[in-house]
Amino acid sequence: MSKKRGVVLIIFLIFLFFSIAFGEKKQDKDSFKAIENQVTEYTLSNGLKFLILERHEAPVVSFCTYANVGSNNEVTGITGISHIFEHMAFKGTTTIGTKDYTKEAIVMSKEDSLFDEILKERDKGDRADQEKLKKSGEEFAKVQDEARGYVVSNQFGSIVEEQGGVGLNAFTSNDQTCYIYNFPSNKLELWMSLESDRFAHPVLREFYKEKDVIMEERRLGVESNPFGKLFEEFMAAAYKAHPYHHEVVGHMSDLESITRQQAEEYLKKYYVPNNLTIGIVGDVKPQEVIALAEKYFGRIPQGEYPAPVRTKEPEQLGEKRVEVEDKSQPILMIGYHRPNINDPDNPAFSAIADYLGGGRTSQLYKIMVKEKKIAVMVGAMPAFPAEKYPSLIAFFAMPSKDHTSQECEDIIYQEIEKIKTDTISTADLVAIKTRAKANFLRGLESNFGMALQLTSYQVISGDWRNLFSELDRINRVTAADIKQVAGEYLKKSNRTVAELVTIK
Repeated sequence: MSKKRGVVLIIFLIFLFFSIAFGEKKQDKDSFKAIENQVTEYTLSNGLKFLILERHEAPVVSFCTYANVGSNNEVTGITGISHIFEHMAFKGTTTIGTKDYTKEAIVMSKEDSLFDEILKERDKGDRADQEKLKKSGEEFAKVQDEARGYVVSNQFGSIVEEQGGVGLNAFTSNDQTCYIYNFPSNKLELWMSLESDRFAHPVLREFYKEKDVIMEERRLGVESNPFGKLFEEFMAAAYKAHPYHHEVVGHMSDLESITRQQAEEYLKKYYVPNNLTIGIVGDVKPQEVIALAEKYFGRIPQGEYPAPVRTKEPEQLGEKRVEVEDKSQPILMIGYHRPNINDPDNPAFSAIADYLGGGRTSQLYKIMVKEKKIAVMVGAMPAFPAEKYPSLIAFFAMPSKDHTSQECEDIIYQEIEKIKTDTISTADLVAIKTRAKANFLRGLESNFGMALQLTSYQVISGDWRNLFSELDRINRVTAADIKQVAGEYLKKSNRTVAELVTIK
């Protein structure tokens, strides 16, 4: 896009969204109601829910398979196992990704037996027989090589690519694991066949090899990354009970010890039809989608409904502080406990985060980066690290050269106190709502964005229809709401502070 066209587009969007803010709400509401009425919801007898939206502008379809499982479902000993399934997503099935599954399964069983032997010896700690461990490790490596001989690498991805598919990917968070890609609309049945096979006949091949890849991810993203270290310690301090306290990638000792059998048990518990929601948006006809869904996904047996996370984080009784020492530039993180996405105050938290730390127009950026020049970066997130369960509203800052985290911390608290006592102006409130609406609507422009939002709202908030009332919730936020929420939640006793302290 040329710079001129970009400027024109920005001006158009500003005009559009200010029109929304200043009263053209009925048109928005009617437009959203029209889209809402076009969504077809269909649930198979095994509990798998489909959300289908026709969009015939182009002959393409976006697919989002949303598994209602993330790191918050993990317990001590298997942290990181949800993320492992992101890596396992494209390893194939009993018919895809293998030269001879019958023989491959025998070799994988040998792998598992040898890994169990290694674990049992390791568990002896100081009494472990190092010579035995060495021999078992050598034998394990040989069997891994033998297993690889039966693997057809990336066959699943190659099929998708050869048939015109794009965007094949997966991601894991605290609350979810999603599998996504796009196909030409005439490949709908192929998608049904491929995707259903992944859940009907999954094979966790190259399991131990992929664990090594994930452990390297942890080394790079956490153990040798200053922010990664700080983030992990921050969350561990902020949460003593709820599983938001551990990193999505998991603890290294757990990754080293998780077995394929544990993963298969986890698969049977969480990756069942009744724990999946599939969003399909694009050039499709709902009745055709439903017929194919019955044919391909209807064959997968229903599982038991997994219990939700019942552990609740107790009320914090006083400020928590943690320091991480590293040969790095200082970083500051501040978090205040807050309710989940369904709480009536949720839009007010978004407004606070936007006003104080939402980009270059925010109060903290203007004061700390532009005026006082005490920080090179400052920001805020309304729900951190996730939003299905009570989380945090968080603030981040990176002090500039010759300035300190304490200076940044002091300014952040000063600005927080101001919104507790001073009423945000009408102009600021309009700007906050305008940006919120722009960001929200931007996420619905693409087929993929709509598929992801439909499935996410269904699982995280409990009903996909909540997506279409989001603008109403934004519009209802008042300056009094912002002041009340800041006063109730942004207080010292509810605060966790983490600081990366530079050492030589």
